[in-house]
Amino acid sequence: MTRTIPTNYRTTPLIILRSAAFQVAYYSYSSLWFIMAIVGWVLPGGAMLRFARWWSAGGIYLHELIVGSRVEIRGQENIPAGPVLAAAKHQSAWETMAMVLFFPKPTYILKRELIWLPLFGWHLLKAGQVPINRGDRAKASAAMAEGVRKATQLGRHILIFPEGTRRKVGAPPNYRFGVARIYMALGDVPCAPVAIVSGLAWPRNTLLHYPRRIIMEFLPPIPPGLPGDAFFERVQHDIESTTNRLAAEIGYRAPESAGLSQSSA
Repeated sequence: MTRTIPTNYRTTPLIILRSAAFQVAYYSYSSLWFIMAIVGWVLPGGAMLRFARWWSAGGIYLHELIVGSRVEIRGQENIPAGPVLAAAKHQSAWETMAMVLFFPKPTYILKRELIWLPLFGWHLLKAGQVPINRGDRAKASAAMAEGVRKATQLGRHILIFPEGTRRKVGAPPNYRFGVARIYMALGDVPCAPVAIVSGLAWPRNTLLHYPRRIIMEFLPPIPPGLPGDAFFERVQHDIESTTNRLAAEIGYRAPESAGLSQSSA
């Protein structure tokens, strides 16, 4: 009989030690980069985007080196050239870093509260990100539409997590129709769906990290021009079906059915 690991994982002393080491290294590294990136305030906007990519690459490397996660990227040939709306699954902080490595001119649709963070939030504004007030849907929709139109005119890539916040692996999807509004506002811009399983290695709402596989898969693009409802149904289906397949490939099973296969992790 195959041994299984419960979906809440086994927390060993080594896991705790590696997690603590990563936290210290990651936040020390990030603090250093955020201070260094102040130089980007007096340079053209593209300089801040380069700082963001360097920071992101370093953070992902630290997670692999210290925690022992194993990253696999698939389907890069599916990324459209030029302006694009990238809609990604959101399970952890990992993909907020990883996405900018594949979309070099990123414009994130992000919650307004992030820009209030010292240094980090100010860097986001300098880099041309689009903050929205999620408490006022009408104003948020108008701000998103205006912000993304201006960004794509500059050749930027629009990045959004359609569920709005991180979701636990296996949790029911909770997509917001705002992604369809952005898709329709952009008109002739395709959408690149991105399926990700990162929450097994970097779970939400915990300081613990695990040496598990992280898979990001870029799916065939959705062409522009679909009705909003049809697009919304398709983007959700494409991302969720692939994310579920990737999770099963790694070894995840719903708590009531099995566990997490040690041999397939």
